[in-house]
Amino acid sequence: MKNILKFTSIILIIIISASFLNAQNVQNAYNECAGSNVIKKKRYNKISKTEDYVEVEADGYGNADGNQYDLAVDGAFEGQTVTVLHLYTGEGFDFKLPEAALKEKGFSVYRYLNAPPSPEELKESLDKSCQFWLLSSNVQMLTDEHVKVIKEFFDAGHGVYIWGENEPYYADANYLANALFGGEMLGNYHGNQVVGLKDKETNSGLIKNHLITTGLQFVYEGTTIATIQDNQMLKPLIYNSEGNIVAATYESNGKRAILDGGFTRLFMSWDEAGTGRYVKNAAAWLVNLEELGGK
Repeated sequence: MKNILKFTSIILIIIISASFLNAQNVQNAYNECAGSNVIKKKRYNKISKTEDYVEVEADGYGNADGNQYDLAVDGAFEGQTVTVLHLYTGEGFDFKLPEAALKEKGFSVYRYLNAPPSPEELKESLDKSCQFWLLSSNVQMLTDEHVKVIKEFFDAGHGVYIWGENEPYYADANYLANALFGGEMLGNYHGNQVVGLKDKETNSGLIKNHLITTGLQFVYEGTTIATIQDNQMLKPLIYNSEGNIVAATYESNGKRAILDGGFTRLFMSWDEAGTGRYVKNAAAWLVNLEELGGK
């Protein structure tokens, strides 16, 4: 009986220690402002001799200015790799700008261009990666075997970002999203607007206080956009200027994914409001530190 109690105590210590380490990993990787859109700092008022809080300095678009207001600390994910299946490469879409933004947080990027590798090679790459990004084209190129490999990766708790665009540039996006969580995007909307924070009075904008929207009060919606269709498994993240969902998140059973109908944000009008921060925040969230303990 004593041995059983001793063994049980050891197991409890291991569980508690693991939980503590997970919390520490999250704390060390995330900035203090994680989950806040409007970020304030303490200020001493010399006249009233009291302390109050004022909003930190903003950039030209109204978002908190400085990497310290991103979700993750610079370099937090050093050694982590994002595998990108880059199927649409037209109109100067070379992924250099997103890659540079991801590098700030420590991510390296491994890209396959224009066509997927064999399922076997894809699996080898994913075995070395913390997340997978798909940039869809207008023709389905993924096979059932590719999807099987990606689903196994996803089911193991690794993040997946599925990017599409206006019709018909969501062939593989819909094929993969449907296989993972029944997701789908449709349509062709000309956006090219900056949206703010969504509230009860507005039908467009960012969802407030999500980890991905940390430090963002404004974001560029994209040039041309597909609309994410209603799905009980997905939660809206960005509503475009017409009030349709352009990006949504999946978070269930220890798994995370993002479905996005506006990959033009990754190479057109990159310097518009919030794109770089959004990309960095999304990648940090997809690492799924809370579930995997940063492993």
